[in-house]
Amino acid sequence: MVYAYIWIAVIVVAVIMEAATAGLVAIWFMPPAAIALILGLCGVEFWIQLTVFLLLSLGCVLFARPFFTRRFKRVATNVDALIGEKVVVTEKIENIVGRGQVKLSKNGQSWSARSMRDDVEYSEGEILTVVAIEGVKLICKKQ
Repeated sequence: MVYAYIWIAVIVVAVIMEAATAGLVAIWFMPPAAIALILGLCGVEFWIQLTVFLLLSLGCVLFARPFFTRRFKRVATNVDALIGEKVVVTEKIENIVGRGQVKLSKNGQSWSARSMRDDVEYSEGEILTVVAIEGVKLICKKQ
């Protein structure tokens, strides 16, 4: 019964770690710890609980994690989805002066823009690719 607190602590630590990272890091230790907790409450010896926990944890990390990470691929959303998009320069991009505007090809939204390099300027009508986002400015370059 005393070992039940160990498994409860493992579950709590895994929940806190998972909440802090949100990257499917510690979730794999929760089910094995819950099973070990149940075994402990049933009076099974601690070495068996520990062995079951370790084997199930290993199985979850080696088999379940790759399965779920393939199924739930991270999809770029919001502004992250703009990286790689084509834009048309609508106002000359001059980093030194702090000027520049582009329009997204796919939806027509206008954004402030900067060149990837300060010594490179782009004229109206040029087609560029978004390579990064800094604040509310798209960082662009030619293909």
